[in-house]
Amino acid sequence: MLVIALGLVAYGIYRGLYIPAMLVGRPVPPLLIGFLLQALFGIVAGLGVVLGAPWSPLVIILLGVSVAATVLVEAFVLGIVAYLHALLEAVVAIIVAVLLAAYVKDRLGASPPTTHP
Repeated sequence: MLVIALGLVAYGIYRGLYIPAMLVGRPVPPLLIGFLLQALFGIVAGLGVVLGAPWSPLVIILLGVSVAATVLVEAFVLGIVAYLHALLEAVVAIIVAVLLAAYVKDRLGASPPTTHP
C-alpha cells in the first residue's frame, strides 16, 4: 500500500508542476482546472491510502475522472491532442482508477491478522 500511496502522491506532484507554467501568460481555465484537480486528487488520494482512510477509493476514482476529463478537453475542446489518443488515455485512466480503487478498498476492508493464544 505504501508503494501505491507514493505513486499517487508523486503523480499529484508531477501534475502540479504543470501549473506554474500555465500561469505565465493567459491561462486556459478548463485546462488549469483539470491539472489543479489532478494534483489535488493525486496528493489527497496518496495521503488517504497511507492513513487508511475509508474515503481514499473515492478520491482515486475522482483522480481517474479528472485525468479523463482533462485529456478529453485537450482533444475535443482545445484540439491539442489527437482524438483517438485522447479516447484511449481517458478509457485507460478510468479502468486503472477503478481497478486501483477496488484494490485499495479491498485492502482497507481486510481485517488485520489476529493472534490466538
